[in-house]
Amino acid sequence: MSTTPEAVRPIELTEIRQARERIAQTIVRTPLVRLELGPGYPDIRLKLENLQPINAYKLRGAANAVAMLPEADRNRGVWTISAGNAGQGVAYAARKAGVPCTVVVIETAPASKRERMKALGAKLVPVPYEVAWKALDDRAFPGVEGTFVHPFDDHNFIAGHATMGLEILEDAPDVAAVITAIGGGGLITGVGTAVKALKPGIQVWAAEPETAAPLARSLAMGSPQPFAEWKASFVDGAGGQSVFPRMWQRMRPVVDGCIVVTLEETKRAMRLMAEKARVISEGAGALPLAAALTGKAGQGPIVAVVSGGNIDLAKFCELVGSAAS
Repeated sequence: MSTTPEAVRPIELTEIRQARERIAQTIVRTPLVRLELGPGYPDIRLKLENLQPINAYKLRGAANAVAMLPEADRNRGVWTISAGNAGQGVAYAARKAGVPCTVVVIETAPASKRERMKALGAKLVPVPYEVAWKALDDRAFPGVEGTFVHPFDDHNFIAGHATMGLEILEDAPDVAAVITAIGGGGLITGVGTAVKALKPGIQVWAAEPETAAPLARSLAMGSPQPFAEWKASFVDGAGGQSVFPRMWQRMRPVVDGCIVVTLEETKRAMRLMAEKARVISEGAGALPLAAALTGKAGQGPIVAVVSGGNIDLAKFCELVGSAAS
């Protein structure tokens, strides 16, 4: 059954602060660490969301969204659509609430993400990427029951992500730019909303892989655009086939630009974090560092959000091993 979304409206700072209190016992207040690169490099700090209980930032939004559902809706059980991280977040929050969870999961999602969702009690319904992307727009999928929790186009989900912005400003009050990966746009909308509300001069940049860069095209064209050349890659948690019009409404006021990086640059960023900070990042989590290293976001201080670390270890070793040092 399709659900009609509420009208898009700005997220207020009071809502973000209330979300912070609401999810405080569920999420980790993740550290912000300086990446020591030496002279000639931008000043980069890493916001380590890979250290959340599900190893990804999505727990922030999921915990807030599930907690704010009316009791009757929550008791029906919940379902979402995911490449892995949002599914884990909703499954984790659903388990805590004692309700069933179903995840319509993209069939190419890494095995580690699928196993983690199942371990959290989620029922998985694997589908091709194109089917999942359409279901995100439709907000419906045949045969799946329960209350739908959209993995990015949801006011309360985004307010949960925005709590990260409060932490960033507390730990790096001198920050000049923040970079996040973008898939659907919930992360950058949340973080951008929080930091712009408190310090409007901070630049908020999106990072996309060259194989899936609809936001960069949309910004260039001035309207939400599809990306027909989309290709699957190891950067499974970012990029997309299009920018949803509702998310364009949300992002446009808080996003200053988009930096597109190559897959090779992304692999090098994964390797650099492992070598310099002993951080294991999935592909999407490394996009902001790769973007920061291009110099397009300035010399800093730059906060690069490491959005997740859910990657099969064998795949991680293969990718960093093949990256140029």
